[in-house]
Amino acid sequence: MWADYISFWRDRYPDLLNATWEHLSISLVAVALGVLVAVPTGIYLSGSRTKWVQNSIFTIANLFQTIPSLALLALLIPLFGIGVKPAIFALFLYSLLPILRNTYAGFQSVDPSILESARGMGYGRTQLLLQIQLPLAFPYIISGIRLTTVYVISWTALASLIGAGGLGQLIVSGIGVNKTELIVSAALCAIMLALLADRALGAVEKHFSQRARSSKSEASII
Repeated sequence: MWADYISFWRDRYPDLLNATWEHLSISLVAVALGVLVAVPTGIYLSGSRTKWVQNSIFTIANLFQTIPSLALLALLIPLFGIGVKPAIFALFLYSLLPILRNTYAGFQSVDPSILESARGMGYGRTQLLLQIQLPLAFPYIISGIRLTTVYVISWTALASLIGAGGLGQLIVSGIGVNKTELIVSAALCAIMLALLADRALGAVEKHFSQRARSSKSEASII
């Protein structure tokens, strides 16, 4: 049995490598778009005093999470056709809520007394954002990105159902031809991608958490 798997990996290595790269590319683009939209939005909401705006945006982000993956992909086909575009857009919509929520929570967690002390020392709004609020909130943001990335890598396998490629395509092909080696190999690659992304972002989160504690200690002295 193991000899069959080793032989299969040797013969299909280029296909697995290409599918893994496609899978990773789709995931990273979706998460990057989510970061570009959700982080600034979370920063804006943390400073907004208009409750209905906050509630409306969080409700919309929550709504995307309630739509089943296959249903969302099907709804996007008339707009984008089949392929990579609707897959990335669907994954982008799924990525918004965790990043948005963690960004908002991170900025809300900053001690108001630290901000007041900084204002008393002449810090402007931009200085407060870049030098105090963002460093203190960054571990929360990274935590949201970490969670989102792992989820998106897992969900990307479904994108193969609309012709987006990736490891999901190999899994579907393996099911179609009843090839267990293909199914297991592609699934293992997807699992490894998720685990590696989690470990890498976990190290980044730990690093910035330590820096945030140092920044908080320094800020409390102000």
